[in-house]
Amino acid sequence: MGSNFQYGGQAVIEGVLMRGPNSVAVAVRKPDGEIVVETQPQDLLWKKNRFLGLPFIRGTVVLIDSLIIGLRGLNRSAVLAEEEEPLTDAEILWTGIIAAVLAVVLFLVLPTGVVHYTRDMIGGVWAQNLVEGILRILVFLGYVIAISRIEEIKRVFMYHGAEHKAIHTLEAGYPLSVENARDQSILHPRCGTSFLLLVMVLTIIVFAALGEGSLWWRVLSRLAVFPVVAGLGYELIKLTSRYADRRWATCLMTPGLWLQKLTTGEPDEAQMEVALQALKAVVPTTD
Repeated sequence: MGSNFQYGGQAVIEGVLMRGPNSVAVAVRKPDGEIVVETQPQDLLWKKNRFLGLPFIRGTVVLIDSLIIGLRGLNRSAVLAEEEEPLTDAEILWTGIIAAVLAVVLFLVLPTGVVHYTRDMIGGVWAQNLVEGILRILVFLGYVIAISRIEEIKRVFMYHGAEHKAIHTLEAGYPLSVENARDQSILHPRCGTSFLLLVMVLTIIVFAALGEGSLWWRVLSRLAVFPVVAGLGYELIKLTSRYADRRWATCLMTPGLWLQKLTTGEPDEAQMEVALQALKAVVPTTD
């Protein structure tokens, strides 16, 4: 394991996906109580091309990698946990496209459209982008609060908390056991939830530079510069994580940690056991 490698993962259906330096693992608790762990090598885009791993470019590449790996992990966990028929690669692709389109409509087109048609009531470009950014955050909060009421999603959020506890245990240098993980925090500064909030805040600044124009201009120009925003967000997340003990980093991380209280839940010991099994599967045995 490289000393600078930052482990990460996500919650899946009745389990956790973990990403290590060389592999990805999905651990799922089956209906009969058995924990099944499956691993596979990481096939990352930025490892195939050094250019894609450069700062401010790698953010978008990592986002795409995470989406692909995450969808495959969700598909596999559904098969393992509920014994469903697996989706084909084409079906996974279409699922990703539909999810991306819905995200664009909800978090880009809707706030941008509302501000565009009420711009005469708001004022200049900076004021318009501030309102647009606030609307984007409110839509996101409403979405998270709405899905958090679904019982199945509550369990996913608990596995999300278990994922964070497992990674905190590893980063603290403790053996990966339920006993050591129990007292760890369910919040983590590198969480995707924090990344999304940071990106939404950065859009206020970056999108303001695009000026005004037609609704089509507003939407398409924002889509075009989104990789820039994602790149900035990724580098800031890595920077604040590296200097987590500094006051300025704490200030930047705190809003994201607050937001994670909506997307994580306190896991039970059975869920922590699953997360720890997933993490053990991707930690190299020789350091």
